[in-house]
Amino acid sequence: MNDTALFIAVFLACVVEAVEATTIVLAAGATRNWRSAFVGVFSGVVVLAIAVAVAGPAISLLPLGVLRLVVGGLLLVFGLQWMRKAILRASGYKPLHDETLIYQKQVAAAAGIPRESRFGVSDWYAFTLAFKGVVLEGLEVVFIVLTFGTNQHNIPLATLGAGVAILLVVILGVAVKGPLSRVPENTLKFVVGIMLTSFGTFWGAEGAGAIWPGADLALLVIVPAIAVFALAVVLILRARRLARQPAVSVSQASHPVPQSAGVPAKAEPHVRAVHPIERLKSFGLFWYDFVIGDDWQIAAGVAIGLAATFALSLVSPMAWVVGPVVVLLLLPWGIRRALR
Repeated sequence: MNDTALFIAVFLACVVEAVEATTIVLAAGATRNWRSAFVGVFSGVVVLAIAVAVAGPAISLLPLGVLRLVVGGLLLVFGLQWMRKAILRASGYKPLHDETLIYQKQVAAAAGIPRESRFGVSDWYAFTLAFKGVVLEGLEVVFIVLTFGTNQHNIPLATLGAGVAILLVVILGVAVKGPLSRVPENTLKFVVGIMLTSFGTFWGAEGAGAIWPGADLALLVIVPAIAVFALAVVLILRARRLARQPAVSVSQASHPVPQSAGVPAKAEPHVRAVHPIERLKSFGLFWYDFVIGDDWQIAAGVAIGLAATFALSLVSPMAWVVGPVVVLLLLPWGIRRALR
Protein backbone atom coordinates (compact mmCIF):
# COMPACT_ATOMS: atom_id res chain seq x y z
CA MET A 1 0.00 0.00 0.00
CA ASN A 2 1.46 3.37 -0.98
CA ASP A 3 1.04 6.58 1.00
CA THR A 4 -1.93 7.76 -1.05
CA ALA A 5 -3.83 4.52 -0.50
CA LEU A 6 -3.02 4.63 3.23
CA PHE A 7 -4.31 8.19 3.55
CA ILE A 8 -7.53 7.44 1.63
CA ALA A 9 -8.23 4.24 3.58
CA VAL A 10 -7.84 5.92 6.96
CA PHE A 11 -9.68 9.06 5.83
CA LEU A 12 -12.79 7.20 4.61
CA ALA A 13 -12.96 4.92 7.63
CA CYS A 14 -12.64 7.84 10.04
CA VAL A 15 -15.26 9.94 8.23
CA VAL A 16 -17.86 7.31 9.09
CA GLU A 17 -16.95 7.30 12.79
CA ALA A 18 -16.71 11.10 12.91
CA VAL A 19 -20.20 11.53 11.42
CA GLU A 20 -21.73 9.29 14.08
CA ALA A 21 -19.85 10.97 16.94
CA THR A 22 -20.73 14.46 15.66
CA THR A 23 -24.42 13.54 15.49
CA ILE A 24 -24.38 12.49 19.16
CA VAL A 25 -22.50 15.61 20.30
CA LEU A 26 -24.82 17.93 18.36
CA ALA A 27 -27.85 16.28 19.96
CA ALA A 28 -26.33 16.66 23.44
CA GLY A 29 -25.40 20.31 22.92
CA ALA A 30 -28.50 21.51 21.07
CA THR A 31 -30.92 19.82 23.45
CA ARG A 32 -29.17 20.06 26.77
CA ASN A 33 -26.14 22.25 27.41
CA TRP A 34 -23.34 23.14 25.00
CA ARG A 35 -20.77 23.79 27.71
CA SER A 36 -21.33 20.39 29.35
CA ALA A 37 -21.27 18.71 25.94
CA PHE A 38 -17.95 20.41 25.08
CA VAL A 39 -16.50 19.31 28.43
CA GLY A 40 -17.57 15.76 27.53
CA VAL A 41 -15.90 16.05 24.13
CA PHE A 42 -12.68 17.38 25.66
CA SER A 43 -12.65 14.62 28.30
CA GLY A 44 -13.23 12.01 25.62
CA VAL A 45 -10.36 13.35 23.53
CA VAL A 46 -8.07 13.20 26.59
CA VAL A 47 -9.01 9.55 27.17
CA LEU A 48 -8.32 8.73 23.52
CA ALA A 49 -4.97 10.54 23.68
CA ILE A 50 -3.98 8.44 26.69
CA ALA A 51 -5.06 5.29 24.83
CA VAL A 52 -2.85 6.26 21.87
CA ALA A 53 0.08 7.08 24.16
CA VAL A 54 -0.18 3.68 25.87
CA ALA A 55 -1.18 1.44 22.96
CA GLY A 56 0.99 3.05 20.28
CA PRO A 57 4.42 2.12 21.70
CA ALA A 58 3.11 -1.29 22.84
CA ILE A 59 1.89 -2.16 19.34
CA SER A 60 5.12 -0.99 17.72
CA LEU A 61 7.09 -3.42 19.93
CA LEU A 62 5.29 -6.45 18.52
CA PRO A 63 7.06 -8.46 15.80
CA LEU A 64 5.70 -7.55 12.36
CA GLY A 65 4.37 -11.08 11.75
CA VAL A 66 2.44 -11.16 15.04
CA LEU A 67 1.16 -7.64 14.44
CA ARG A 68 -0.17 -8.48 10.99
CA LEU A 69 -1.75 -11.69 12.25
CA VAL A 70 -3.63 -9.97 15.08
CA VAL A 71 -4.47 -6.80 13.18
CA GLY A 72 -5.41 -8.70 10.02
CA GLY A 73 -7.74 -10.97 11.98
CA LEU A 74 -9.47 -8.05 13.72
CA LEU A 75 -9.79 -6.06 10.48
CA LEU A 76 -11.28 -9.11 8.77
CA VAL A 77 -13.85 -9.52 11.56
CA PHE A 78 -14.73 -5.80 11.42
CA GLY A 79 -14.80 -5.71 7.64
CA LEU A 80 -17.02 -8.77 7.21
CA GLN A 81 -19.55 -7.42 9.70
CA TRP A 82 -19.51 -3.93 8.12
CA MET A 83 -20.00 -5.51 4.69
CA ARG A 84 -22.82 -7.72 5.93
CA LYS A 85 -24.75 -4.72 7.26
CA ALA A 86 -23.98 -2.63 4.17
CA ILE A 87 -25.16 -5.43 1.86
CA LEU A 88 -28.38 -5.88 3.82
CA ARG A 89 -29.04 -2.12 3.59
CA ALA A 90 -28.19 -1.92 -0.11
CA SER A 91 -30.42 -4.87 -0.92
CA GLY A 92 -33.40 -3.48 1.04
CA TYR A 93 -33.45 -6.02 3.86
CA LYS A 94 -32.27 -3.48 6.43
CA PRO A 95 -33.23 0.22 6.68
CA LEU A 96 -30.62 2.66 5.47
CA HIS A 97 -28.58 4.37 8.18
CA ASP A 98 -30.49 7.64 8.73
CA GLU A 99 -28.50 10.28 10.63
CA THR A 100 -31.53 12.59 10.79
CA LEU A 101 -33.64 9.91 12.48
CA ILE A 102 -30.80 9.04 14.86
CA TYR A 103 -30.43 12.73 15.73
CA GLN A 104 -34.16 13.04 16.39
CA LYS A 105 -34.12 10.00 18.66
CA GLN A 106 -31.14 11.36 20.61
CA VAL A 107 -32.87 14.73 20.98
CA ALA A 108 -36.15 13.16 22.08
CA ALA A 109 -34.41 10.95 24.62
CA ALA A 110 -32.33 13.80 26.03
CA ALA A 111 -35.13 16.35 26.26
CA GLY A 112 -36.95 14.74 29.17
CA ILE A 113 -34.02 13.74 31.40
CA PRO A 114 -33.80 16.01 34.45
CA ARG A 115 -30.65 18.08 34.82
CA GLU A 116 -28.16 16.98 37.42
CA SER A 117 -24.86 18.62 38.35
CA ARG A 118 -21.84 16.47 39.20
CA PHE A 119 -18.15 17.23 39.69
CA GLY A 120 -18.58 20.81 38.54
CA VAL A 121 -20.42 19.85 35.33
CA SER A 122 -23.77 21.63 35.19
CA ASP A 123 -25.51 19.00 33.02
CA TRP A 124 -24.17 15.53 33.70
CA TYR A 125 -26.38 13.84 31.10
CA ALA A 126 -25.11 16.12 28.29
CA PHE A 127 -21.53 15.49 29.45
CA THR A 128 -22.03 11.72 29.54
CA LEU A 129 -23.77 11.58 26.17
CA ALA A 130 -21.01 13.58 24.43
CA PHE A 131 -18.23 11.75 26.28
CA LYS A 132 -19.51 8.29 25.37
CA GLY A 133 -20.08 9.31 21.76
CA VAL A 134 -16.52 10.58 21.38
CA VAL A 135 -14.89 7.65 23.20
CA LEU A 136 -16.90 4.83 21.60
CA GLU A 137 -16.52 6.09 18.05
CA GLY A 138 -13.03 7.43 18.75
CA LEU A 139 -11.70 4.06 19.86
CA GLU A 140 -12.40 2.71 16.38
CA VAL A 141 -10.55 5.70 14.91
CA VAL A 142 -7.59 4.99 17.21
CA PHE A 143 -7.61 1.33 16.20
CA ILE A 144 -7.69 2.18 12.49
CA VAL A 145 -4.89 4.74 12.80
CA LEU A 146 -2.61 2.52 14.86
CA THR A 147 -3.16 -0.65 12.84
CA PHE A 148 -2.92 0.87 9.38
CA GLY A 149 -0.14 3.26 10.38
CA THR A 150 1.97 0.64 12.16
CA ASN A 151 1.61 -1.91 9.38
CA GLN A 152 2.75 0.64 6.82
CA HIS A 153 5.36 2.17 9.15
CA ASN A 154 3.75 5.59 8.76
CA ILE A 155 1.64 6.45 11.79
CA PRO A 156 2.01 10.24 11.18
CA LEU A 157 0.34 9.94 7.75
CA ALA A 158 -2.43 7.74 9.16
CA THR A 159 -2.93 10.28 11.95
CA LEU A 160 -3.10 13.06 9.37
CA GLY A 161 -5.78 11.18 7.41
CA ALA A 162 -7.86 10.72 10.56
CA GLY A 163 -7.35 14.33 11.61
CA VAL A 164 -8.45 15.70 8.24
CA ALA A 165 -11.54 13.47 8.27
CA ILE A 166 -12.55 14.53 11.78
CA LEU A 167 -11.88 18.21 11.13
CA LEU A 168 -13.91 18.16 7.91
CA VAL A 169 -16.89 16.47 9.55
CA VAL A 170 -16.82 18.81 12.56
CA ILE A 171 -16.70 21.89 10.32
CA LEU A 172 -19.64 20.61 8.28
CA GLY A 173 -21.57 19.75 11.45
CA VAL A 174 -21.04 23.23 12.90
CA ALA A 175 -21.93 24.85 9.57
CA VAL A 176 -25.26 23.05 9.16
CA LYS A 177 -25.94 22.90 12.93
CA GLY A 178 -27.59 19.53 12.57
CA PRO A 179 -27.09 15.90 11.51
CA LEU A 180 -25.01 15.33 8.38
CA SER A 181 -27.82 13.56 6.55
CA ARG A 182 -26.38 14.38 3.12
CA VAL A 183 -23.16 12.48 3.77
CA PRO A 184 -23.52 9.16 1.87
CA GLU A 185 -22.73 7.18 5.01
CA ASN A 186 -24.16 3.89 3.76
CA THR A 187 -22.03 4.08 0.62
CA LEU A 188 -18.99 4.97 2.73
CA LYS A 189 -19.63 2.01 5.03
CA PHE A 190 -19.91 -0.28 2.03
CA VAL A 191 -16.59 0.97 0.62
CA VAL A 192 -14.84 0.91 4.01
CA GLY A 193 -16.16 -2.59 4.68
CA ILE A 194 -14.60 -3.77 1.42
CA MET A 195 -11.30 -2.08 2.30
CA LEU A 196 -11.16 -3.47 5.84
CA THR A 197 -11.99 -6.95 4.58
CA SER A 198 -9.38 -6.73 1.82
CA PHE A 199 -6.55 -5.48 4.04
CA GLY A 200 -7.57 -7.90 6.80
CA THR A 201 -7.41 -10.81 4.35
CA PHE A 202 -4.02 -9.66 3.07
CA TRP A 203 -2.34 -8.88 6.40
CA GLY A 204 -3.90 -11.82 8.26
CA ALA A 205 -2.63 -14.31 5.68
CA GLU A 206 0.85 -12.74 5.72
CA GLY A 207 0.94 -12.87 9.51
CA ALA A 208 -0.06 -16.54 9.40
CA GLY A 209 2.89 -17.34 7.12
CA ALA A 210 1.36 -17.15 3.64
CA ILE A 211 3.19 -15.46 0.76
CA TRP A 212 0.98 -13.58 -1.68
CA PRO A 213 1.81 -13.77 -5.41
CA GLY A 214 3.15 -10.36 -6.37
CA ALA A 215 3.51 -9.28 -2.72
CA ASP A 216 1.71 -5.93 -2.17
CA LEU A 217 0.47 -5.94 -5.77
CA ALA A 218 -1.92 -8.71 -4.74
CA LEU A 219 -4.07 -5.99 -3.13
CA LEU A 220 -4.84 -4.69 -6.64
CA VAL A 221 -6.64 -8.00 -7.23
CA ILE A 222 -8.04 -8.63 -3.74
CA VAL A 223 -9.84 -5.28 -3.38
CA PRO A 224 -11.76 -5.31 -6.70
CA ALA A 225 -12.48 -9.06 -6.37
CA ILE A 226 -14.12 -8.58 -2.96
CA ALA A 227 -15.98 -5.51 -4.25
CA VAL A 228 -17.38 -7.46 -7.22
CA PHE A 229 -18.38 -10.34 -4.95
CA ALA A 230 -20.15 -7.97 -2.52
CA LEU A 231 -22.02 -6.23 -5.35
CA ALA A 232 -23.05 -9.60 -6.77
CA VAL A 233 -24.47 -10.59 -3.37
CA VAL A 234 -26.41 -7.30 -3.26
CA LEU A 235 -27.94 -7.94 -6.70
CA ILE A 236 -28.89 -11.51 -5.78
CA LEU A 237 -30.50 -10.48 -2.50
CA ARG A 238 -32.31 -7.56 -4.11
CA ALA A 239 -33.71 -9.77 -6.86
CA ARG A 240 -34.81 -12.36 -4.30
CA ARG A 241 -36.53 -9.74 -2.15
CA LEU A 242 -38.36 -8.19 -5.09
CA ALA A 243 -39.45 -11.61 -6.27
CA ARG A 244 -40.95 -12.36 -2.87
CA GLN A 245 -42.50 -8.90 -2.40
CA PRO A 246 -43.23 -7.48 -5.85
CA ALA A 247 -45.55 -4.81 -4.48
CA VAL A 248 -42.88 -3.20 -2.29
CA SER A 249 -40.51 -0.78 -3.99
CA VAL A 250 -36.82 -0.61 -3.18
CA SER A 251 -37.18 2.95 -1.89
CA GLN A 252 -39.99 1.94 0.46
CA ALA A 253 -38.03 -1.01 1.76
CA SER A 254 -34.85 1.03 2.20
CA HIS A 255 -36.59 4.01 3.83
CA PRO A 256 -39.35 2.63 6.06
CA VAL A 257 -41.32 5.25 7.91
CA PRO A 258 -40.82 4.61 11.62
CA GLN A 259 -44.00 4.57 13.65
CA SER A 260 -42.37 6.72 16.30
CA ALA A 261 -41.13 9.41 13.88
CA GLY A 262 -41.89 12.83 15.28
CA VAL A 263 -43.10 11.38 18.58
CA PRO A 264 -40.80 12.18 21.49
CA ALA A 265 -39.45 9.15 23.28
CA LYS A 266 -40.77 8.56 26.74
CA ALA A 267 -38.17 9.83 29.16
CA GLU A 268 -37.14 8.05 32.28
CA PRO A 269 -38.54 9.74 35.38
CA HIS A 270 -35.15 9.77 37.05
CA VAL A 271 -31.56 8.70 36.51
CA ARG A 272 -31.13 5.28 38.09
CA ALA A 273 -27.97 4.60 40.03
CA VAL A 274 -25.84 1.91 38.42
CA HIS A 275 -24.41 -0.88 40.61
CA PRO A 276 -20.62 -1.45 40.31
CA ILE A 277 -21.24 -5.04 39.12
CA GLU A 278 -23.41 -3.69 36.32
CA ARG A 279 -20.65 -1.29 35.36
CA LEU A 280 -18.12 -4.12 35.15
CA LYS A 281 -20.55 -6.19 33.10
CA SER A 282 -21.14 -3.27 30.73
CA PHE A 283 -17.38 -2.74 30.42
CA GLY A 284 -16.85 -6.39 29.53
CA LEU A 285 -19.72 -6.40 27.05
CA PHE A 286 -18.31 -3.28 25.38
CA TRP A 287 -14.94 -4.92 24.73
CA TYR A 288 -16.62 -8.14 23.63
CA ASP A 289 -18.69 -6.17 21.13
CA PHE A 290 -15.64 -4.16 20.04
CA VAL A 291 -13.50 -7.24 19.34
CA ILE A 292 -16.04 -9.96 18.47
CA GLY A 293 -18.94 -7.88 17.18
CA ASP A 294 -22.54 -9.03 16.93
CA ASP A 295 -21.82 -12.39 15.27
CA TRP A 296 -19.38 -14.61 17.15
CA GLN A 297 -19.44 -17.21 14.39
CA ILE A 298 -17.76 -14.79 11.97
CA ALA A 299 -15.00 -14.16 14.53
CA ALA A 300 -14.63 -17.91 15.10
CA GLY A 301 -14.53 -18.55 11.35
CA VAL A 302 -11.78 -15.95 10.91
CA ALA A 303 -9.72 -17.56 13.70
CA ILE A 304 -10.15 -21.01 12.13
CA GLY A 305 -9.20 -19.61 8.73
CA LEU A 306 -6.00 -18.05 10.05
CA ALA A 307 -5.07 -21.30 11.81
CA ALA A 308 -5.66 -23.20 8.58
CA THR A 309 -3.52 -20.69 6.69
CA PHE A 310 -0.66 -21.20 9.15
CA ALA A 311 -0.91 -24.99 8.91
CA LEU A 312 -1.01 -24.94 5.11
CA SER A 313 1.88 -22.47 4.90
CA LEU A 314 4.15 -25.10 6.45
CA VAL A 315 3.67 -27.48 3.52
CA SER A 316 2.47 -25.43 0.54
CA PRO A 317 3.08 -22.02 -1.09
CA MET A 318 -0.65 -21.86 -1.85
CA ALA A 319 -1.65 -21.03 1.74
CA TRP A 320 -2.82 -17.57 0.63
CA VAL A 321 -5.86 -19.22 -1.00
CA VAL A 322 -7.43 -19.82 2.41
CA GLY A 323 -8.04 -16.09 3.00
CA PRO A 324 -10.28 -15.47 -0.03
CA VAL A 325 -12.12 -18.76 0.62
CA VAL A 326 -12.86 -17.61 4.19
CA VAL A 327 -14.41 -14.39 2.83
CA LEU A 328 -16.45 -16.29 0.22
CA LEU A 329 -17.86 -18.58 2.92
CA LEU A 330 -18.28 -16.30 5.93
CA LEU A 331 -19.95 -13.32 4.23
CA PRO A 332 -22.93 -15.30 2.85
CA TRP A 333 -23.10 -17.27 6.11
CA GLY A 334 -23.30 -14.07 8.17
CA ILE A 335 -25.99 -12.66 5.87
CA ARG A 336 -27.99 -15.88 6.08
CA ARG A 337 -27.87 -15.79 9.89
CA ALA A 338 -28.94 -12.15 9.91
CA LEU A 339 -31.98 -12.91 7.71
CA ARG A 340 -33.30 -15.72 9.92
